[in-house]
Amino acid sequence: MNERARVRLLFVDKGAYHHEELSVPADVISRYERLIDCLREDPAVLREMYVDVARLCAAWMVDAQG
Repeated sequence: MNERARVRLLFVDKGAYHHEELSVPADVISRYERLIDCLREDPAVLREMYVDVARLCAAWMVDAQG
């Protein structure tokens, strides 16, 4: 089972906001109480991407509707 979950990240950089959408292994998210902990700590997620948590303002799950 290789299901992926869509996540939207909101960053701020010198007063400008922008978002990025990405996908992470769905089973990994359920291991953490907070999504941010999953993005910062899980080895499976860290192998795929780097998240600049100093600039990260918010992270949330995106449903199939967008």
